[in-house]
Amino acid sequence: MKYIVERLSKKNIICKSLEKMELKTLGSRKKIDLYFGVTVKKYYIIIIYINRKSKVVTKDTKDYFELHKKLEEYNSSKILKKYIIIDSSLCSKAKERLLENGWKIV
Repeated sequence: MKYIVERLSKKNIICKSLEKMELKTLGSRKKIDLYFGVTVKKYYIIIIYINRKSKVVTKDTKDYFELHKKLEEYNSSKILKKYIIIDSSLCSKAKERLLENGWKIV
């Protein structure tokens, strides 16, 4: 969690509260970390942290979009800020698709 907070603070993203979500509650078996929080400006925020050896491809982005929708339903609120922290290689088409859908890559 400390690593996530440090990476976000370098981009001037400060959270009042940040908690790790269990993917089992959302019905997912992905090997990622999902964080949900509230910024200082009182926006809901979702952070997906990916640390793996294989490349993140376009097929994976579909799963991240679904996780975002499930978290909105679970929390019954609109999540405006979406960030993804990737510590592996990223396919150019996947990067394009994430940026088109309003995700910010840290």
